[in-house]
Amino acid sequence: MASLSILRLTARPATSALFRPCTRSIRRAPALGQTLSARAPFSSTSIRKSAGHEDETFEEFSARYEKEFDSVQDVFELQRNLNNAFAYDLVPSPGVVAAALKAARRVNDFPTAVRVFEGIKAKVENQQQYEEYLEELKPLREELGINLKEDLYPGDTDSPHWNP
Repeated sequence: MASLSILRLTARPATSALFRPCTRSIRRAPALGQTLSARAPFSSTSIRKSAGHEDETFEEFSARYEKEFDSVQDVFELQRNLNNAFAYDLVPSPGVVAAALKAARRVNDFPTAVRVFEGIKAKVENQQQYEEYLEELKPLREELGINLKEDLYPGDTDSPHWNP
C-alpha cells in the first residue's frame, strides 16, 4: 500500500513552482555561454579612443592656471590648484607662480607662499634655473613680503630646529 501512494505522487502533475520544469533557464544557457566566449580574455589590453582631449601646450597650460589662480577664494582652492599645477611633468612658468603668490597673499596664506618656492626648487633641473626664477620673481617677492626658506632658516639642513 505504501508503494501505491508513492506511485500516485510521482504520477500526479506538479502544482507548485518548486517542481516545475526549468525550460526557460535551459533555453538561456547557450546564450550565456556564447557571451562569455565572445568576451576578450582577462589579460588582454583594450584600445582607448578618447575624443576631444588634445595635448595641451605650455602656453595653454600657463594661461589656464593663471586664470585659476586669479579666481582663488580660499586656502583650499589655492592648495588644490598648486597641487595640480606641480603634478605635471613640467615647471610652471613665472607668470603662473606670480599668480599663485598673489593668490596666497589674497587669502593670507604665508606658509604656502614660501612653499611655492620650495616646489620650484624641487621641480627645476639645476640650481641655475632656480636662481633665474628667484631673479625674475624678486620684485614680486619684495612687494608681497615673501621670504625664502633659505632666508628664514639659514644652514644646509632641512630641519627648522637646526642649531649649529
